Amino acid sequence: MSDRKNVQLVEHVLEQGIFASRWILAPVYAGLVVSLFLIMFKFAQKSWAMATHVISISLDDTILGILSLIDLSLMGNLLLMIMFGGYQNFVSKLELRGHEDTPEWISHVGFGDLKLKLMGSIVAISAIELLKGFMSIESASDRTLGWGVGIHMTFVISALFLAIMDALMAKVRHDK
Repeated sequence: MSDRKNVQLVEHVLEQGIFASRWILAPVYAGLVVSLFLIMFKFAQKSWAMATHVISISLDDTILGILSLIDLSLMGNLLLMIMFGGYQNFVSKLELRGHEDTPEWISHVGFGDLKLKLMGSIVAISAIELLKGFMSIESASDRTLGWGVGIHMTFVISALFLAIMDALMAKVRHDK
């Protein structure tokens, strides 16, 4: 065997090993499924607590409880996007065989799309947390609220810059 063939063989084996290493991520996505069950449990727990105390809690506490449920729902959606999009983009294509309940976005979500969806969810979750702070403004310090607004605006600006960069990259790709 020539040196060139040996180098090609080593290169091929190395490339196959690197490509196969993507499966190391599969257990991470399976772990996120477990996290989804944890969110479902906390959602059920919070719902039960609210339902059993609906007569005795104030309207503000009811609204805060509902905002917490929405927050958990958004976090579950975020987990699903990460699981589906991450697995599809980095591990293997999802073979769903045309299942009627397959979300439309799964078949064409790219890494850029996934980043924008994630940032949108993070901004929404941050907004709900900020709204919860304002709902209990009498017990929140100015410093806490100020930090909340600052962090939320950081997420908003980051999402805006990410969307602008994605639009510019799409234009560059389209112009080529």
